Amino acid sequence: MVERYDLDGFVAASEQKDLNEGVFELESDRMLEVNLNNSMVWTKLGAMVAYRGDLKFTREGIFEQGIGNFLKKMVTSEGARLTKVEGTGKLYAADYGKKITIFQLRNQSICVNANDILAFEPTIKNEIKMIRKIAGMLSGGLFNVVLSGTGLVAITTYYDPLTLIVKPGNPVFSDPNATVAWSGHLQPQFKTDIQLKTFFGRGSGESIQMKFEGDGFVVIQPYEEFVGAAT
Repeated sequence: MVERYDLDGFVAASEQKDLNEGVFELESDRMLEVNLNNSMVWTKLGAMVAYRGDLKFTREGIFEQGIGNFLKKMVTSEGARLTKVEGTGKLYAADYGKKITIFQLRNQSICVNANDILAFEPTIKNEIKMIRKIAGMLSGGLFNVVLSGTGLVAITTYYDPLTLIVKPGNPVFSDPNATVAWSGHLQPQFKTDIQLKTFFGRGSGESIQMKFEGDGFVVIQPYEEFVGAAT
């Protein structure tokens, strides 16, 4: 049944609500509220959709995350493009209507497709990391971003994410274009199905698969995201 409102009813139903959940708060499953109190946060470049208060937005400096990350970005065109948001107020962030998931790292690490990073606290370190044995196989490139430390992280997925547990002797294979994140200590390898690749005439999620072995997890989404990690 279609919901119908008068104007006052629409405003009351859709207005922003303070849930007092802390720095990161979900106004909806597709809209992130960041509460800043003379503090700062990193967000994906272009993620701001609205704000109130006294906030300053500064695009990440070329050496801000260290010369190692800078050189990797220059060579590969990879890595998250970030904006530093500072001040006191409320920031509203979103990314093409994708679903947002917030989690707390506690001296932990997670490897994330750079395009799926929405925001993280300044206590979180981000480092571009090479995925070995993949040269020339994927348009997505050789690198993803490792987020590590203690603090809040918000990532995005198309539709609801699914987490697959990786156990010794029971590896997980995934489509690279549908793979969002995985345990920071896992080292994915790549498996190529030559017959399927030949049949389709090009690389695809079926012909090139990520292989995760060990003890950890892999986060996938029900959508193949054909974009470079730096977009």
